[in-house]
Parts: sequence; C-alpha cells; structure tokens
Amino acid sequence: MRALVMDEIAGPVDVREVPDPTPPAGGVIVEVHATGLCGSDWHAWAGHEELTLPHVPGHELAGVISAVHPEVRHWKVGDRVTVPFVCGCGACDWCRNGNAQVCPNQQQPGFTHWGSFAEHVALHAADTNLVAIPDAVSFEAAAALGCRFATAYRALTARARLRAGEWLTVVGAGGVGLSAVMIAKALGARVIAVDRSPEALRAAKDLGADQVILADGRDVPAAVGEITAEGSDVSVDAVGSEATCAAAVLSLRRQGRHVQIGLLPTETGLSPVPMARAIAWELDLLGSHGMAAADYPGMLALIADGVLRPQDLIERVVGLAEAARLLPAMQRSATPGMTMISPRIA
Repeated sequence: MRALVMDEIAGPVDVREVPDPTPPAGGVIVEVHATGLCGSDWHAWAGHEELTLPHVPGHELAGVISAVHPEVRHWKVGDRVTVPFVCGCGACDWCRNGNAQVCPNQQQPGFTHWGSFAEHVALHAADTNLVAIPDAVSFEAAAALGCRFATAYRALTARARLRAGEWLTVVGAGGVGLSAVMIAKALGARVIAVDRSPEALRAAKDLGADQVILADGRDVPAAVGEITAEGSDVSVDAVGSEATCAAAVLSLRRQGRHVQIGLLPTETGLSPVPMARAIAWELDLLGSHGMAAADYPGMLALIADGVLRPQDLIERVVGLAEAARLLPAMQRSATPGMTMISPRIA
C-alpha cells in the first residue's frame, strides 16, 4: 500500500510503498477514505511523542473495513466505521465502564503503531473501539470527529458541563477551537474566540462566536473581563502552550472551569499553570483526552440531524503527497479549520 512515512524525527517525510497490514488479534483492517491532518501529528513528527521508526502518522480516520480477525464479534467486511484516536484495550476497568479514553493499556493509531496516513490502517480491540458511521454522515465528516471535534464535544459536555447562557472563552481558533465554538453555540452558550490570526477569527465569527479577540500583543484576560464583567464561566486552551494556558485560566471568573485540550509538551514533562489563581479563586482545572467510542452515538445523532456540522470545518482535501509537504510546516503555516487527507488522491 501507499503510505506517508517518517524515517527520522523532525526530518523529511515521503510517500512510498510499504507492506500491507494484517489484522491484529481482536482487530480489523480499515481501508482509509478520509484522515485528518492534525496538530498532534506535528507533535509526533517533532519528537514530542515516543515513536518507533520508520513510522506512519495519522489518527483521525474514517473508512470501510477490509479485513477482520476471527476474534471480532460485532463487525464485518464492508462496514463503514470511524474510531476514537485513543483505542482502549477492551479488558480493563476503564474500558468496561465506558472510559476507554483513559485506558492504561491504550493504543493510538499514528502514535503507538502505524496510523492512517496510508491506504489501510490496522485497528485494535475492534469490539470496544469501532464506531459505525450513519449513512447520513460522510467519511470526511466522520474523520473530522476523531481528535479535534470529539475531544471538544466531550470537553464541553462531559468535563466542563457547559450550560446555556454561560460565557466560554476559547483560546486558539484552529480545528479543535473552531469545533468548540460550533458545539458551544449549539449548546446555547455565549462564546469568545481568541487567536493571533484575523483569518481564524473570521472563521470563528462565521461559526457563531459572539465576540472575538485578536491576541497579538493584547492582554487577553483583561479583554475577556471587559466583555463579561466578571470573566468567563468556562475556558478552553485549544493550542497548548504556557502562554495560551495562562491566558485561558486567567480569563475565568471566580469558581470558573478550565479545560486543557491542547498538549503542553515540555522538556521536564511539567507544565506551568497559574495555580495561585486556581487556589485563590477556587477554579476547576480539567484535562480532556478524546472521547470513548461508547459516547459517540449521541454526538453522531446530532450530526446526522444537522444540528452539528463538522464537515463545515474542513478547509481543504489533499492527497498523501501534499500532506507530506504540509506536515513539517504545520506550526509555521497554520490555517483555520481542518485539512483532510484522501489517500485515494494520487
């Protein structure tokens, strides 16, 4: 099969023929129809994740099952499926209780094993992790869920428990940030989007953001305070840096809730957070790490009904060759919305 392959950390990537995968025990092979190019893929390329080289990235995917291991009970060749970017083992307490996103023995396509920037991808513990794609939902819309949209959905609904009428500040208007804007407006919240890019803020406005703040040199918490009087009820860092995390936390009102979605890679493994404010104002600091397959049906029903439209977040669709050019440059040439890859494009 054709695949986008990394041979070194932070080095060139190329598209070439590699051996076809075989189904792991309890798993399947999926023919990839759509797969998202995500900031997490750039973190893997840059060396912020432990990888075994050579490596194929890619973790947001949708496609059709092309091979099934004999131990799989609930899936067959030809099924249209997607999968969370965190795949549980299916056997631990967390998986049995519907919380595979924190499984201690998790697999992650594109990180712990070869991913979806290829014509086919192997997926583990299919009966725990696969999600059926409704006929009314396209492969592109389903692939858009994998990391950014599903993570934003669970972050706002299950972690922050965002309520109608509350103020939400979203720092970062990329794929996950724009997803948060769309979902929050569907929940009836009032949304402030923050970004350094006027283009990204225009995209947030188009999705219903009530207010936008251009973060280029501006005191973001002060600007949020001017809009909300007391600060936001909920904040999200959708970027993942010391500066964006601090801006989001410091934008909260007393007893507000912060959800950290963006990764915070540091050399020490410790991430600076304004804890003095968190203590004095009794803030809730919450992590959000994807969403288990068990929680997908409610979200997919909203998408099938047109209440949520993740497909509107897709800016462009490219082939593997173009993806090989775009991946190393992601942090320098970020665009609002999502880039979707079709391995079927030459």
